[in-house]
Amino acid sequence: MKNKFVVLLTISIIIILTSCSEKEVKFNKEDLEVLNEVIISIDENTKSALTLDAKPGGGMAVLKNINFNIGTIDIELKGENKPGKSFLGIAFNIQNDSTYEAIYFRPFNFRSNEKKENAIQYISPPKNTWPFLRKNHKGQYEAEYPNPPLADDWFEITLKIDKDSVYVYDKKSNTELLSIKRLENQVSDKIALWTGNNSKGDFRKLSIKK
Repeated sequence: MKNKFVVLLTISIIIILTSCSEKEVKFNKEDLEVLNEVIISIDENTKSALTLDAKPGGGMAVLKNINFNIGTIDIELKGENKPGKSFLGIAFNIQNDSTYEAIYFRPFNFRSNEKKENAIQYISPPKNTWPFLRKNHKGQYEAEYPNPPLADDWFEITLKIDKDSVYVYDKKSNTELLSIKRLENQVSDKIALWTGNNSKGDFRKLSIKK
């Protein structure tokens, strides 16, 4: 009886560890659904780095083979030092190209003297766009990036999503950058790499833990 209990306990632990395991994503064009016809370039040597070219209206590369609703996302990103033309991040709970939630960054504001509090942003369009949230909930859904990288350097973040909240951390220092209550219910398990209007974005070393 004791041996049977030990076996069952071991199996249970293996199942738990497997379900919580971290998965590093390799990028292949056939595994991506492109929205707004944004052009994708992939590092063919490693398959761990991807670039979305600048496009009017921005774009998304949806990870077709990844189902995600609650869990943790680690990723490195790199934008450009182009004021008003560098927006990049992660979209989730995606219903279509205009209805989703996203966390994104404005690298050109990382070290700004006047707009550093606008470095990180949560949105849930079509209603909760950044102008709407800034006007009606000033300072609640955006924040600065303490000890920020340069605008055109790689930076590494951890995005933790649960049923009601989203938390953003600088991975190297484990500093919390933003903590918000979600404005939408979870209805989709799609996630994507996201860029804003006329913005080029580089992404690498994406890993997901459910």
